[in-house]
Amino acid sequence: MLVLGSDYRALGVARSLGRRSVTVWLVRVGDDRLGGLSRYVQRQFAFPPVDPEHQIDFLLDLAGKYRLEGWVLLPTADQTAALVSQHHERLALCYRVAVPPWSVLRWAHDKRRTHAVADAVGIPYPTTHYPCDRSEVETLECAFPAVLKPAIKEDFNRLTAAKAWRVDSHEELVARYVEACELVDPELLTVQELIPGGGECQLAYGALARNGEVIASIVAERTRQYPMDFGRASTFVRSVDDAEVAALAERVIAQIGFTGLIEVEFKRDPRDGRCKLLDLNPRPWGWHTLSARAGVDFPYLLWRMTRGDALPERLRGRPNVSWMRISTDLPTSLREILNGRLSIGAYLSSFRGPRVSAIFSFDDPVPGLLEVPLLALVAGRRLAARGPV
Repeated sequence: MLVLGSDYRALGVARSLGRRSVTVWLVRVGDDRLGGLSRYVQRQFAFPPVDPEHQIDFLLDLAGKYRLEGWVLLPTADQTAALVSQHHERLALCYRVAVPPWSVLRWAHDKRRTHAVADAVGIPYPTTHYPCDRSEVETLECAFPAVLKPAIKEDFNRLTAAKAWRVDSHEELVARYVEACELVDPELLTVQELIPGGGECQLAYGALARNGEVIASIVAERTRQYPMDFGRASTFVRSVDDAEVAALAERVIAQIGFTGLIEVEFKRDPRDGRCKLLDLNPRPWGWHTLSARAGVDFPYLLWRMTRGDALPERLRGRPNVSWMRISTDLPTSLREILNGRLSIGAYLSSFRGPRVSAIFSFDDPVPGLLEVPLLALVAGRRLAARGPV
């Protein structure tokens, strides 16, 4: 398999396949290096930071030079999933592409299209406004607190790094909108209600699907995340049994006819008890390594499906398996404890029962040993460049 990406999601993919003696090569993207430290990555390359056409040419040249015809190509981030999907036809001449064509993936990539899918299948989502310009924002009538967020995650900047900005008044909304327009195309900006509730309300459904039919799945509670309010990345997750979340997610997946790995995120609104659709992530999600411990090894199943191998009958992940990225969960938990939103006892209970470490593994220790120094190095580079951390 050729893995396009080099963060902790890619690390999990490499371990899943490498442990089964599947050859894994990796293409490093950006300043992430964690995945490339794995003993299961046999060879790695740097993705050129140029225009999309050159990046696709790079992947095609790689296939030709090293005879990778028939290899599975798996992007592990939103931007690379979109890139590969948009050039699916060209890449499929060489690779077995593990994301669907753009006609399918675009419904997950753009939140405006995602909301259209939710409307079509009758699934609620947070009240969302799509202002065209500042004048519409100035006259917008919405409840507060609200969030300002882009419909598509493109360039890495202060807004996309935070995932969303909370606004507590109309005056603050206008000011933050003006600021956001300097970072993101105004046509992509949305104003959305902020659903109350903590991590116990954050639910996710991970699945492997073929043409909209789910082959393997798991439901999880995203108990803690960073930042805690909007969750750019999960820090502590536990698998659960929730038939309602599964049923809702499967309606979405069937509607778009999705093939591949996808995470469907919800938040249960404590005001009315309804699960509301937040996001679709059409690639390996951050906590996917939990699933193997729960009986559903998604990267390996995806590899087999993409190669045309027979798969077991419908698989469902077991509940009560947890996943933790301690480097980000510890500071998140400390803030929650200091703010009175998490007890020490509740935090310590996170270590009970079957648990998977996001990064450290005894059979592949180097990424875990170097994670914190690498995080510090990346943060230092971004601060030096006056960019977001």
